[in-house]
Amino acid sequence: MSMSEHIRHLNEKRSFLTNGGGAERNEKQHKKGKLTARERIAYLLDKDSFSELQPFAKSRMPGCQNAPGDGVITGYGTIDGRPVYLFAHDFTVLGGTLGETHAEKIAAVMDLAAKNKTPIIGLNDSGGARIQEGVVSLNGYGHIFRRNVLYSGVIPQISVILGPCAGGAVYSPALTDFVIMAENTSHMFITGPKVIEQVTGEQIDAESLGGAGIHNVISGNAHYSARTEKEALSAVKTLLSYLPHGRQTASPVKKEDARPLLNTLVPADSSKPYDMLQVIKELADDGTFFDIQPYFAKNIAVGFLKIGRRTVGVIANQPKHLAGSLTIDAADKASRFIRFCDAFHIPPLTIADVPGFLPGLQQEHAGIIRHGAKLLYAFAEAAVPKVTLIIRKAYGGAYVAMNSKGLGADLVFAWPNAEIAVMGAEGASSILYRRDIQASDDPEKTKREKKAIYEKENAGPYKAAACGMVDDIIRPEDSRKKLIQAFDMLAHKEEERPKKKHGNIPL
Repeated sequence: MSMSEHIRHLNEKRSFLTNGGGAERNEKQHKKGKLTARERIAYLLDKDSFSELQPFAKSRMPGCQNAPGDGVITGYGTIDGRPVYLFAHDFTVLGGTLGETHAEKIAAVMDLAAKNKTPIIGLNDSGGARIQEGVVSLNGYGHIFRRNVLYSGVIPQISVILGPCAGGAVYSPALTDFVIMAENTSHMFITGPKVIEQVTGEQIDAESLGGAGIHNVISGNAHYSARTEKEALSAVKTLLSYLPHGRQTASPVKKEDARPLLNTLVPADSSKPYDMLQVIKELADDGTFFDIQPYFAKNIAVGFLKIGRRTVGVIANQPKHLAGSLTIDAADKASRFIRFCDAFHIPPLTIADVPGFLPGLQQEHAGIIRHGAKLLYAFAEAAVPKVTLIIRKAYGGAYVAMNSKGLGADLVFAWPNAEIAVMGAEGASSILYRRDIQASDDPEKTKREKKAIYEKENAGPYKAAACGMVDDIIRPEDSRKKLIQAFDMLAHKEEERPKKKHGNIPL
């Protein structure tokens, strides 16, 4: 056979492989409002940058050997010039189900990503384990899960859910750093609606059981909800733009880094709510903030911004919701984010306006002690540069938990209106001056007077600054300049830690 004939034969084989499950199944995918696996890859990656790996791999299972790529496409390419590795389930081929060869392809591309310290992206659209391959397919999941864990903190792992993801398959996304879901077409659950009905008699549809809304609002299993597949894939691009690859450098502080609007955003009355996102965006280079899990545990905001061209991870109380108090879900959300930042050398900025841990029977019985301890653990464990900005309330144990000086913050700044104390002035004065108030002819007047005394002597930032727990008290408008300088000066931080295998976070 001549070379031209060999090439023609190769082209025919490639044409068959790139057509996935065929025109009919591709059309069926489109009718569901979904892109094909190759269309997703083309949209996600830079034009003509994709190199496929193992396209000719076949299933060892009789009857499945003509399935293109064994139902998964793997390879590498670039996003805005940055190298990435990826795999994409092809639902048009055997329902994207996972068999032995399918799993081996995913494991191989994960290994390559780890060797090259390059992000791995999974485009999930799969019917789960391939039943006809039995326990072999389950073993394949084990190989993938193990790599999710081995490479956690080594390379960023991003999961995009673009279709069904059920049973054991859901654990791989759960082990990755970020989960992005497309609304209406993506679902995650351990046990599907039919099995639930058979076992419990409960009738529920896939969307109500494990749709994007459920996992972004209630369970917290997802980090971003997109209206369409293309929006989900665009979110991956945006997220990657914040993840540094190489040492970060900050830009010099300029006159325009003063932000006078910050002087007006926080109400003087400490009981009044406001939107913390306005403060965060005012600190950012371009006024943008990549909000992670914006609909889950709304009383705390976490996400990325650029400040002086440097990516910073933000953890901030949100007074618009539950007065910014710390809850079980808020502690879990923040702890996981802090640990990601620490693993990938992203310095965290903590913006504190916290009245305390949310009181109540439900929180106590559900384990707020253990969950709150996760937040303490995450901040204390983090070895990256850590800066805290106290912009209003910082009370009690919640003050400590929000990256206080004692917990390990490198630098702590406070605005002049900051209230740093064991508890709020109202409660503290009622306890400290209880007898004076009770003995007074005008208890309400005495209570107001004692509250004012307490606020002046104990609750402001100056006492904390005098004790070294606050490094400087600054004007709000100077916050951005101070933070740029602080992160720049801490960029080469080295901290001696006890040698150990690993700690035991209170999970």
